[in-house]
Amino acid sequence: MQMIEHPWGVTVHGAGTVRATPDMARIAFRVSRLEQTPSAAFAAASGVIDAVRQVLRDHRIPDTAVEGSRLSLASSWNYSGNQRELAGYECTASFAVECRELDDVQQLLVDLVAAGTDEIVGVDFGVSDTSGLRAQARREAVLDARRKAELYAEVAGIRLGAVLHIDDEDSEPGGTSRFRATAAASMGSGAENLAPGSVVVSAAVILGFAIGHD
Repeated sequence: MQMIEHPWGVTVHGAGTVRATPDMARIAFRVSRLEQTPSAAFAAASGVIDAVRQVLRDHRIPDTAVEGSRLSLASSWNYSGNQRELAGYECTASFAVECRELDDVQQLLVDLVAAGTDEIVGVDFGVSDTSGLRAQARREAVLDARRKAELYAEVAGIRLGAVLHIDDEDSEPGGTSRFRATAAASMGSGAENLAPGSVVVSAAVILGFAIGHD
């Protein structure tokens, strides 16, 4: 919360929250293979990557929804006391994909693991229209701030003047509002229950008003 060293009017903080049903899931996963030589590690990982890509195509996930994999190769060591022994070379590929069919997320995860995926790093649910939800949350934040300012002015016996200061309070890097998934109120059976009940978009603002003079 920012503080104004020299108050000149009415300063208020406003917050806005919008809930929306998620319509997409972002899945991050990793493939890793350890072999005795770099070439063998690359070959083993490539075979799994081919199988993973086929799984994604079978689930109707377009290539444009798959982020380019990050491929790395590193030496792997076994340690015993003060001694170390080369265990081999580990080739790792990381992926992130967007799935628009939420009912299919559970089966997609099962099939990715069956294809050789070593780790499901995370599953994050979101919405496609992020800019629209952000705008709505920011409107709610401004309205909330104005309501507070009007209440303070009424109780203090003053008239609220024009807006003189607007300070965006988005807390996320890059100026984006906060998105978080909330769990469903009740859970039944079925793959669709992996999805949260709603995605929450939050925004905040500081408004500074002049004090009106009759």
